[in-house]
Amino acid sequence: MKVIIMGCGRVGEQLASLMCAEEHQVTVIDLEQEPLDRLGKDFKGKKIRGVGFDRDVLLQAGIESADAFAATSSSDNANILAARIARNIYKVPRVVARLYDPRRAEIYQRLGLRTISSTTWGAGRIHELLVYSQVDSVLSLGGGEVNVVAFEVPSHWSGRIVKQISVPGEISVISIVRNGKAFLPIMGTELRPEDVIYLAVLETSVERYNEMFGYGEGD
Repeated sequence: MKVIIMGCGRVGEQLASLMCAEEHQVTVIDLEQEPLDRLGKDFKGKKIRGVGFDRDVLLQAGIESADAFAATSSSDNANILAARIARNIYKVPRVVARLYDPRRAEIYQRLGLRTISSTTWGAGRIHELLVYSQVDSVLSLGGGEVNVVAFEVPSHWSGRIVKQISVPGEISVISIVRNGKAFLPIMGTELRPEDVIYLAVLETSVERYNEMFGYGEGD
């Protein structure tokens, strides 16, 4: 995949390294030379110094044939402008913009532009770790209305079935990993010790979840 990353701060730098490690064709754009230099001599991608929403800079980066574009600079305005240009003018299939202001992120998401708000994500992740302190919270969906949590089945649960730990519309078992292999269970699937269960939990059902699984205050 041919990827262009605008902004070489901490997020852009790590993203570039990850994409290169997966052997994608990566081009990084930044206004300053120092952030580009931090990528190191072993960086296999292309580095371009310039304004990330400038037409000539984008053409030099290969925007016309890009498969993906990530706007990760420290400026919300620059990220939105560059992302809109990439998507609307050059028709890049996959475009994501990083935003600090969660209110603006919601607005642009309604307009169909994919955004990641580090503020919203960070607050949501901290919330997950506080609320689901006894289990491993692996994913937050939407604006945090649904959380996916995972835990290992204790030995005294052996013989229970999925239906016994499900609440329609509130708590659902979405997958079980058994002996290293994942599968989709049915309501009659029996639980076994050392199974890892993945549950989707509605945000408004957290108290019910805590009651069902014994995670009360002081636990």
